[in-house]
Order: sequence, then structure tokens, then C-alpha cells
Amino acid sequence: MSDPWDGPAGHGTRSRGARVPRQRAAEPDGARPPGGRAAARAASRARGGKGSRRARPVRRGRRVLKILGIGLSVLIVVTAGAGWWFYEHLNGNIHSVSLDGKGGSEKADAFGRTPINILVMGSDGRTSATDCKLGGGCAKTGVQTGSNADVEMVLHISADRSNATVMSIPRDTMTKVPACQDSESGQSTNGYYGQINSALQYGPACQVATVHQLTGIPIDHFVKLDFSGVVKMSDAVGGVSVCVSDDVYDTYSHLKLSKGTHTLKGVAALEFVRSRHGFGDGSDLGRTVSQHIFLSAMIRKFKSAGTLTDPTAVYDLADAATKALTVDDGLGTVKKLISLADDVNKVPTRRITFTTMQTAPDPGDSDRVVVGPGAKSLFATIADDQALTTGSGKKSAAASATAKAKATASAVPAAGIAVTVENGTAITGRASALATALTGQGFSPATTTANAPSPAGSTTLTYGTGEKAAARTVAKALGLPSSHLVQGTGSGLTLVIGGDWPSGTSYPGGSSAPPPADTKAAVGGAHASTADQAKTCAKVSPYRTVTYGGVPMTPSQAYAAARSKPDSDA
Repeated sequence: MSDPWDGPAGHGTRSRGARVPRQRAAEPDGARPPGGRAAARAASRARGGKGSRRARPVRRGRRVLKILGIGLSVLIVVTAGAGWWFYEHLNGNIHSVSLDGKGGSEKADAFGRTPINILVMGSDGRTSATDCKLGGGCAKTGVQTGSNADVEMVLHISADRSNATVMSIPRDTMTKVPACQDSESGQSTNGYYGQINSALQYGPACQVATVHQLTGIPIDHFVKLDFSGVVKMSDAVGGVSVCVSDDVYDTYSHLKLSKGTHTLKGVAALEFVRSRHGFGDGSDLGRTVSQHIFLSAMIRKFKSAGTLTDPTAVYDLADAATKALTVDDGLGTVKKLISLADDVNKVPTRRITFTTMQTAPDPGDSDRVVVGPGAKSLFATIADDQALTTGSGKKSAAASATAKAKATASAVPAAGIAVTVENGTAITGRASALATALTGQGFSPATTTANAPSPAGSTTLTYGTGEKAAARTVAKALGLPSSHLVQGTGSGLTLVIGGDWPSGTSYPGGSSAPPPADTKAAVGGAHASTADQAKTCAKVSPYRTVTYGGVPMTPSQAYAAARSKPDSDA
């Protein structure tokens, strides 16, 4: 008799006479004992085979659960492996460079919280075939070496993460570039007076040191993007929405847009942020404003619902960002970049202020600019971690409290203050120069000089318990930002002159006056705006800043003349 599990149920049918595995031997009397397998089969047949149909789901169910369990285990292993691969892949994308303390360091506030200052650089380098194609200018030279920082923005995130400031420094600013050596190329300079963006030729750390020296703002980190990086980032976020006040065709950057709002991706986004002849007065000053509009829109896009919750969008963004960026060692891992993004995300868009450093025409070259009136107040406000206000011009409570405290603290007479001035540079006579400057301003003749125990990258003024007010008086006299003041364990005041102060008796970029209680003064003439201003349009230049067909014309006239040329977002 065949086994009831055989037949059309899907199990193989055994031929008659084939031995069934583990078949029982016959009992001595030739009959099976009651019960057992035979009895179960008989009972099943008596019930019409229902017993067999009940047993099958149990065994199949167990098999299905086993298969699902194995599949789930495999899925977990594969997913974990993919996650690890993804993490390592992103880390492998990042190119990092050491700052070697060139930008100074921030000091924690009373609650142990530390502000963050990052120099964001846009490189004009044509160091690859892709960037040559995007930037042009390689027809004769081919792929080039070296680059300039045509975009420079100091991003300040407050210690309590309640506000942030983005200050642009025009690329045409003339300043002193300190002695530098690029750790990667080995190219070096003994220092020179020149255009600020040229410092990048000696490495990112040199550009950071130059900005730190100009502004007095400690720069903890840097982020650098090239042409292709801008394209990748704008594509990864699905495009950035911008508005232009009129038809515009910048025949130099090739940006061509009709009046109104546009979503820009890829090359079109690059054309927009590179355009300097299309907006404002046709100079780099107008370009910084349009860049602020672009970045504000990008920040709003980051914060909008869905952008950071879509796994595909997050992967594309992370992959593009890590491939596009060169950063300092302090930001050289995915974990650190995510932490930075989280810090930025904590700041509401209405409290992210964009400004441009105030400038004045360079007396020696009308095509260049120098630090203008009001810039030192802006620098000091950022260095002292004060929030900026825009629009209403209302006083910042924190700024007012800080300014009053400083006014009170600075009331210590200079005549009663003696300072030990130590030279932490390799430049002979620096301590004597500063000591003479102090005594010349009425500080105690007991002021002394010495060599620092070791070289110092950043200038510090250390004070003992109960001597903070005296330290502020010294700092005010030298234009030294309060971020350079450090409380020590001993007594007396010790000024260690660092490599960030190679010459002069007033700290580079410092201010002899305390930051204004009304922060409107700090942003006067700085084209201030906030990231929540979604309806702001980039102002198209009304001047003849471009040339089309050999004829000088305005960007709007060039748009009308080039009707056959497709728009950038076409």
C-alpha cells in the first residue's frame, strides 16, 4: 500500500514494492500492535483524510518560518555590510588637509560651549579636464596647477547654536598675505601684499591664515569646493530656486535667464554663482549678494520637508558632498560632517544672517578694494560671538549686555597695569615693539619683555584671577579681540605674540573699540539679509557690464540681443 503523503500533493510517488525508509519489522504474531502509525493512518482514512490535511500546514508553516528566518538573517547581514560599505565609501571620498593652527582657536563660553568658525572657499582652479570645461580658460594652457579662492565666506555658528552669520570677503580685497608653505605642493612664500584670493596658491591653510590675520576672527575649519563641486551639490539637492529682477545675460559666466523665478541645477547653478557682470554694479560686490540669495535658497531646501528624509536624496547628497569637498582634518570624517550639518540645522533661517565685508576703493588701484569703515565692528561682533540683527535694527539683548559689561570692565586705569610681553614668533624685536607701544599709551613702566617658551601660532593674553578687567584694558589698547583672552592659574598679565601678528602694534583686523551695543552699526553698508527672505531677487546690473557681438551693453540688452541662444535653465 502506498504512503498517504505520496501522490499529487507534490511529493514523489514511490513504486510498488519499494522499501519505505525506517519501515518497522513485523511482530512475531504477524500483526502490528494497536495504535502507532498504522492506527493513525486508519483513523485518518475513517475521517476522510482530514487528519492529513491538518498536518500539512503545520509542517509547511514551520518550513516557511525557517525560510523567512534565514532570509531575514541574510538581509540583516547584507544591509549591515552595505551600511558599512557606504560609510567607508563616503569617508574615502573626503580629501582633508591640516590647518596646523594657522587660524587660531575659539574659546568656550561660560557654559563650556564653543562657537564654530569655518572659511568656505570656492576655488577657480582648472585642475582637471572637467573643471577646464566648466570654467573655461584652458584653451592655451590646458589643465592647470594652483588656484585662487574666488569665493570666501566666513561661516560663524554661535556657541549656543541659536544664530549664525555668513560674511563674504570680496576676492578683490588687498591685504597682507603672511609667510606660508603648502604642505602638499611644497610651494612657499615669505609673505607679500596682494589680492586676498591669491593666498590659496600656497594651500588652504595659507588662505585661512590670511583671513584670520585680516579679520581677527579665529578660523577653526575650512571647506573648499571647485567648479564641478558646485554642479554636483546643486544636482544632489534637486536644484535651487532663485529669482532675478530682470532679463539677464552675462556673456562671461554664460548665465542667461528671463525675469522671474527659476530652478537651477548643474551648470546653470554654477553660472549663477559665478556671475559677477550680471548683477549689482558688475563687480565682485554684486556677486556676493547673488551668492547669498543662492545659498539662502539652498539652506531652505535642506530644511524643507522631504529633502533629508528621502534615503535616495540623502545618499546622493552625501555622496556628492564628500566627493566635492576638501576640508581640514577636523572635519575629515563623515561623522564630523554630519555633526556640523546638525549644528547648522539647529539655527532657524530667520537667524542666519548673510553680510558682505564693508570695503573702500584701493587708493592705488580703482579695480581693487580695501577694508572699509565699519568692517572692524563687523569683525569684532563675529569674533565676540554676537548675533547680528537686520531689517528692524533693534538692539540685540546679548550684544547690549556684552557691551555694557565690557565698558565696565575696561575702566581699569592703564597706568596701574604691567604686562609681560613674550615673543612667540621667529621675528626679532616683536616683544620690544609691543611693550614700547603699551608704555607709550600710558601702561606701567614695569612692563617687561621675554621670549616665549615655545613658538605660538596664535596671539594670547593670559590673565590671573580677578584681572580680567585689566586684561580687557590691554586688549582694547592693542585692538586684540576678546576671543584671544585666556584665564590662567597664576597672577599677572602675559601677552604671547603669535605668528598671526607678524608686524605692527595693532592686532591685524582688530578693533580698539568694543563691539557696538546696537548691532545695526556692525552691518551698516554690509548688504545684510537673512536666510528666510525667500522673495528676494538678485538685482540685474543696469550698467553696460557685458559685451555682445563686440558691443558693450547691459545684461538685459544682451538678453534681448541673444534671443536665439537658449536660456540656462532651458
